[in-house]
Amino acid sequence: MTPPQRQRRSPGSARPAAPAPGGAPAKEGEVRNPERLFVIGGEGGGERADIDLVTLIVARADPPVSAAPEQAALLRLCAAPLSVAELSAYLSLPFSVVTVLLTDLLASELVQARAPIVRQKVADRNLLEAVMHGLQKL
Repeated sequence: MTPPQRQRRSPGSARPAAPAPGGAPAKEGEVRNPERLFVIGGEGGGERADIDLVTLIVARADPPVSAAPEQAALLRLCAAPLSVAELSAYLSLPFSVVTVLLTDLLASELVQARAPIVRQKVADRNLLEAVMHGLQKL
C-alpha cells in the first residue's frame, strides 16, 4: 500500500474554504474566517458559574437589545428547559464557551439554572404490584 501523495499548491491556487462560524461548512468557492472563541466568550477572566453538562437552563426574560447574538440565541432556545449539553450542541459551541455565556446571563438574572430531576433508582414495590394485578385482570 502506498501512502497518499501530497498535492502541491502554487501561490495563486485557491485554498479550501474554512468552516463557517456556526459550524456549517462554507459553500464551495466561499472563504470565511471562523469566529475566534474568545471573541464570543468575552474576557471571561472572572468566576464561572458552577454548571455541568446536565444542568438545566430556563430563560427568565426575552433577550435584551444589547445582548450578543450568541446570548440572544441561548435565551430563545431556553424558553423550555434545556441542558447545557443540548445548548452546546444546538449552537455548535464548546461547553467552555457556553459556560462563559451562561455565567454572564446568570449574573444579569436573564436565565435560571437548576439541577436535573433525578429519578428514583428502584421503583416502588406497591406500584409494581398494582400494575401487575391490573395486567392480570385483563
